[in-house]
Amino acid sequence: MAPSQWVTQHYHLIKPKGHLLDLACGNGRHTRYLLENGYNVTAVDKDINGVRDLEHHPNCQLVEADLETGQTWPFSEQFDAIVVANYLYRPGFKNIIIHCKSDGVLIYQTFMVGNESYGKPTSPDFLLKEYELQHAFTEDFETLRFEQGYQDKPKPAVIQSFCGRRRQ
Repeated sequence: MAPSQWVTQHYHLIKPKGHLLDLACGNGRHTRYLLENGYNVTAVDKDINGVRDLEHHPNCQLVEADLETGQTWPFSEQFDAIVVANYLYRPGFKNIIIHCKSDGVLIYQTFMVGNESYGKPTSPDFLLKEYELQHAFTEDFETLRFEQGYQDKPKPAVIQSFCGRRRQ
C-alpha cells in the first residue's frame, strides 16, 4: 500500500536524516517510505509481522508493543518527528507531545466522525470529533496545516489531518 498523501506532502519538514517514530506502523508503508528518503525510523506496533522484513535494515528499529494495555511507554528518547496514520488512542496524545523534540514535527492523519457512512471504523472511540487533533495539539505545536472532511482517494472516507511543529 502506498504512503498517505498527507505524509508524502509533509515529510520534508522533518530534519534531514532525523530519527522519527512511526506509531502504529502496521505493514510499514510510512516506515518504508521514510527509510527510502534517508530517515532513521523506529517503527512500533502491537504486531510487527508486517515489517519483520526490515529488522536488519541499518536505519530501522522495530518495537513490538501494545500501547493501549497500560504498559509503560516503551521509549525514553525524543524523536525529530512522529508519524501517525489511521490510528487513534486518545490517552496516547500525552506521550506524543512528550516524546516529540522541541522543533520536531508531528504528522497525524486518521478517521473522524462521519466516516461511519463509508466504512470502518464506525465506533466513536476510533473517530475524531470535529477539530479534535487541532485542539489536542495546538498548545504544544504550531499548526502548519490542518484539514478535515470528506476525501474520495484512496477510498471514500472522512479524515482529519494535522501537521505541526513542536514549540520550543
